[in-house]
Amino acid sequence: MTDPSTSGTTLTSALDALVAVARRSGVDPGAALREGESLAATVAEPNKGAFVEWAEQTGRAVADGGAEAFFDAAVAGRRFRAGPTPSMSLLSLERSPHAPDYARALGEVALAASALGTVDPRAVGNAAMATSAQLGEPTASASPAGPGQGAFDLGPDPQRQQVPGVGDHVLDQLRTAGNEVQQRIRDLAVTRGTSGTSGLSGGPVPTDGPAPTDGPASRGTPPDRADPAGATETAGDEPEDAPDQTPEPEEEPKSVEELLAELDALIGLKTVKGEIHRQAAVLRVEGLRQQAGLETPTITRHLVFNGNPGTGKTTVARLVAGIYRALGLLSKGQLVEVDRSELVAGYLGQTAAKTAEVVGSAEGGVLFIDEAYALSGDQYGKEAIDTLVKEMEDKRNDLVVIVAGYPLPMAVFISENPGLESRFRTTIDFVDYTDDELVDIFASMVTGADYDAGEEVLERLREILGDVVRGPSFGNARFVRNLLEAAIGHHAWRLREVAEPTLEQLRTLEPDDLVVDPNTDPGAEADAAPVGHATELVPPVDVVDPTPVEPFEAPAESGEGS
Repeated sequence: MTDPSTSGTTLTSALDALVAVARRSGVDPGAALREGESLAATVAEPNKGAFVEWAEQTGRAVADGGAEAFFDAAVAGRRFRAGPTPSMSLLSLERSPHAPDYARALGEVALAASALGTVDPRAVGNAAMATSAQLGEPTASASPAGPGQGAFDLGPDPQRQQVPGVGDHVLDQLRTAGNEVQQRIRDLAVTRGTSGTSGLSGGPVPTDGPAPTDGPASRGTPPDRADPAGATETAGDEPEDAPDQTPEPEEEPKSVEELLAELDALIGLKTVKGEIHRQAAVLRVEGLRQQAGLETPTITRHLVFNGNPGTGKTTVARLVAGIYRALGLLSKGQLVEVDRSELVAGYLGQTAAKTAEVVGSAEGGVLFIDEAYALSGDQYGKEAIDTLVKEMEDKRNDLVVIVAGYPLPMAVFISENPGLESRFRTTIDFVDYTDDELVDIFASMVTGADYDAGEEVLERLREILGDVVRGPSFGNARFVRNLLEAAIGHHAWRLREVAEPTLEQLRTLEPDDLVVDPNTDPGAEADAAPVGHATELVPPVDVVDPTPVEPFEAPAESGEGS
């Protein structure tokens, strides 16, 4: 990972590069910029003062809502640490030749974001997991390695659905993240002893962060405040960003068989897999009967996913979008994931327009509404539901809606509105993962992030899982993902005194890297704490300067995604 202070790889330049790749890829530049900004915010969230630099480099003044925009973007972007962005998902599904470049560009955004503010090692963990998610989700447990290969074989995994053509470009950069983090931690001793302030009251000026002059001057007004094309046009003015005139060969989009194979490779979810296979078979026959001119009953394609957090609902929804596209039921097959906050506006009368806009962005694919039951109970939510029902009818030939949440609230939510009850007739239950399945998922995530975890690490994970109380808010796969993100941060902290760590040291996690936050209930869903709740991540920095040094702190996350 390059040092932004010396290489010029600032968040500004990374976002500009992402927008340039988006233009070449046929992705809406405004949508790409919003994805990049959200990804950057969620990666940088643990870093103290990150919102100040994020606001500067995205062209927003902190005093004019830049701080609020940062935290809104961080909440919206947390799902990108577990799965690809909508644009990345669609490019991968289409086997676009531009998918590798877009994945790399997102990875560069994540890496640049990890350096914003006063660096916390957990930001490195966020960047590693987010980059891995954009390159392709690991879909099965890692297989034991052969002799001399370490805990897990990090060679090509036939069960890992990677973006076509993407090698280890970005992940290789993440291997060097330990070096940069340790240097930043050592530099922090000097930084803490210097005078000056940042955007935070009494906070230090990050001497090794991107210079403020690289911010708004080159970015201009973000596209959500002005015309998207005009706001980002500067990114395409440079000669190297000019579109390649040579047409690149397009591969065939993923077939139903390939997508069902990806589904089958997922860990656990036996009942879910059987139901999706059944749905695919029924819808395939329906299409064939229509082609033959036979009478065919209308089959509702919309789905209800019942289950606790982290049980794979979003991952399966993404595959359903691809399967429906491959069956000819959807024109694009993208997944647009939202929750109440992205459908409901601040004033009555604005929600209808906001909901209609979101549904419009999902046309041709799947709109996935997480914790949909939160729309019940007030007039704002009712306005969103009424608009949703109307849009589902107007776009019934090229839109599928999947609503998800806890079983009982979802049953009440569907029954309260006749329009919903008539459209959601198929419910799929996602059960909690077993300990063995969670260990396999963790091992797969470790492999996907290009780390090694030996049996001692996995045994430590089993001990942690054995102590966790499995309440309805338990995070399942999200719980172990958060453990891994924190472990990567602890790993970077552990190597802070190693001047030149070996490749093995950069990749190897140890049992002590797995630490459950003592300030939270380990049985609670790991993303449930409100934004701003601070927890101690690592011990205080050992410094020569007598100035007291505060411990690194990382805010826990609010619940997002599935």
